[in-house]
Amino acid sequence: MLNRSPSTEDASSNLDRWWEVVEGVTETQLEASIYRSDFYEFLQHFWSVIVVEKPIFNWHIEFLCRELQRLAIRVAKEEPKQYDLIINIPPGTTKSTICSQMFPAWVWTFLPHAKFICGSYSHQVALKDSLKTRDIILSQEYQRLFPYITLREDENTKGLFTNRQGGFRLSVATGGLATGYHAHFIIIDDPLNPEESYSEAHLAAATRWIRQTLLSRKVNPMVTPMILIQQRLHQHDPSGELLANDPSAYRHICLPAELTDKVSPPELAERYRDGLLDPVRLPREVLRRYQVDLGHYGYSAQILQDPVPLGGGMFEVEKIQIVPEPPPNIVRKVRAWDKAGTTEGGAYSVGVLFGVDDQKRYWILDVRRGQWNSARREQIIRETAEEDGEEVEILVEIEGGSGGKESGENTAANLSGFSVHLIRPTGTKEARAYPLASQVGAGTVGMVKAPWNRELLEEFRAFPASRFKDQVDACAMAFNFLTKKKKRIGALW
Repeated sequence: MLNRSPSTEDASSNLDRWWEVVEGVTETQLEASIYRSDFYEFLQHFWSVIVVEKPIFNWHIEFLCRELQRLAIRVAKEEPKQYDLIINIPPGTTKSTICSQMFPAWVWTFLPHAKFICGSYSHQVALKDSLKTRDIILSQEYQRLFPYITLREDENTKGLFTNRQGGFRLSVATGGLATGYHAHFIIIDDPLNPEESYSEAHLAAATRWIRQTLLSRKVNPMVTPMILIQQRLHQHDPSGELLANDPSAYRHICLPAELTDKVSPPELAERYRDGLLDPVRLPREVLRRYQVDLGHYGYSAQILQDPVPLGGGMFEVEKIQIVPEPPPNIVRKVRAWDKAGTTEGGAYSVGVLFGVDDQKRYWILDVRRGQWNSARREQIIRETAEEDGEEVEILVEIEGGSGGKESGENTAANLSGFSVHLIRPTGTKEARAYPLASQVGAGTVGMVKAPWNRELLEEFRAFPASRFKDQVDACAMAFNFLTKKKKRIGALW
């Protein structure tokens, strides 16, 4: 091959030959060939079909499109895969639009028989992404350009639709089965939600589901790639576990919202502008808001893609302000009770007086704590209510089952004359404590100086690895009640 620059005659000759190739091809066919051969062009063209908001095509969107296109071409050629793909990126960066919604519709334009199994943490979220893909395929523009892709009427549901060439898109939720189906592409989009990440059981179950269920559903294990897209939530979330087990098996793309040493591949750091991944959608003022809302640990994991251990550090106790007297501007108070029925040696019963002032700062005003038997406990709960006064609302946690409900109703009867709300907890203790921990990290939580401070601060400091969690549980119950509007049904919230 000669190493020379093309002459004008060469260029003209090449142009003539190009026109010879396309002679007789319609303008629509030429247009379709452009979008069929370039996923990023396809995404831009079909954006308005499923997204109302004006597009902001930051550099990372084209980069991810190129990565997915590289995988798709290898599958189309039936070439052995080089790796599975793990993408860690913050929420609000178009990851689901690219990977779960647009990508299957684009692949069908040149590989109509391609089969997709697409998973997410909930059935509702999985169906949402599925419907977006179907909306693209059924759109007038897609049918104009790719009329050979039509859906079978007898297999066209929200969770599973099939085209007439045998390709399908199946949606499953984390833990769900895909019995009888094998895919050319397995796409997993956020297998955990943030609340589930505080449960070791949920963490282990999500990774086990990927390894034992989804990865066994491949048309050809040597060719079918797995694409895992998620915001990081925990050291032991599926991304962390898969990468720790066999890092060489994956191409790892990590795009934190701020420039850190976690950027992967490292050369992508050059594309950050002013130290930011996306200065338009994730500017510094938005990131500061995330820091307040998510707290140190949530921000590090979900925004910076760098989860750090929660044990012994969920609460940044050094940011809790301790004042000598209750602030005069408190506008609402609640007393939250976490009850225990054993005496001397069992769990503690705890009643925390919690308030919020007119500046939306939160205050721990008093703690009553002891290992009382049920009779003594009910007496103390009544006496404390009388000391607090009728303006203080009382929250009583009730455990599951008829016994827990009966115990809560007995306490409510004991507190006749006061405003009582029975609270049935949901989720793990860690998940319930997380909103409070975020506010502690933001410096908006304080407490009145008192002898009970030391034990409470020690429990905060060690949570969730602390031996006892009753004080944190009661504080979280009070905080969540004060900050969330809930529909009331009788005395049960």
